[in-house]
Amino acid sequence: MEAVLPVLACPVCAEKLTRQDGIVGRGVVGCRAGHRFDIARQGYLTLLGPGSRTDTGDTADMVAARQEFLDVGHFRPLTEAIVAGTAGGPVLDLGAGTGHHLRAVVEERGGAGLAVDTSKFAARRAARAHARVGSVVADAWSRLPIRSGSIGTVLNVFAPRDPAELARILAPGGRAVIVTPTPEHQIELRERIGLLAVDEGKADRLADTVGPRFRPLDRITVRRSMRLTRDDVDRLIRMGPSAYHLPDDRRRAAVAALADVTEVTLAVTISVFATPD
Repeated sequence: MEAVLPVLACPVCAEKLTRQDGIVGRGVVGCRAGHRFDIARQGYLTLLGPGSRTDTGDTADMVAARQEFLDVGHFRPLTEAIVAGTAGGPVLDLGAGTGHHLRAVVEERGGAGLAVDTSKFAARRAARAHARVGSVVADAWSRLPIRSGSIGTVLNVFAPRDPAELARILAPGGRAVIVTPTPEHQIELRERIGLLAVDEGKADRLADTVGPRFRPLDRITVRRSMRLTRDDVDRLIRMGPSAYHLPDDRRRAAVAALADVTEVTLAVTISVFATPD
């Protein structure tokens, strides 16, 4: 938390946040207007302002499944491409989940990382991702508790984002690295199990949405075939949005009907944008 405190802002009044107790690794932060926020014993900080929501955040089971799946390395080509797309720091991962991709960036690039997610269960995991990663619970659809122009790179992997907020928090020439699925992503499971469909043209619509505030730098497609066991498939389903729509009994029955190993496609687009210098 100490490494990222300089970029944080009060979610109520947007003033700078500072330590209020002088105890490293625990305690309270606050602003000069008197708003105070406790650092949880698990190491994360909750910065929710008026009207903020967290009811759409991932559950404890979704977060656990994500960590188990990612730690095996099935998404390693995606993580490597994300690292390659980053530039300066500090690096903020908006919708960071467990902090898996952010940890790789910090390990490769150095500097500090800030994991932001609406789920307290994700924030707990992200707080342990790396010694130089701070973890914050915040609402992606509200004003982010981040100081304007303080971030070098924003990561956004399969998560919601407000382009106006990304432009506000990024420094001049800062980068936004945004990952969206293609219609091929996990298509085998969509056809066999009925997972949520992916719309055509996500990357093009993204470019149209962020266009007024950013200039495009690069667009990279990552496509690989993953060999997944039944347990891998079960975790992959549980960690994503289909977990909200597929009842547990149907999921277990569908996974049990699969072969011992299933070829599943990883297919995503990594769009890299920059703010004006």
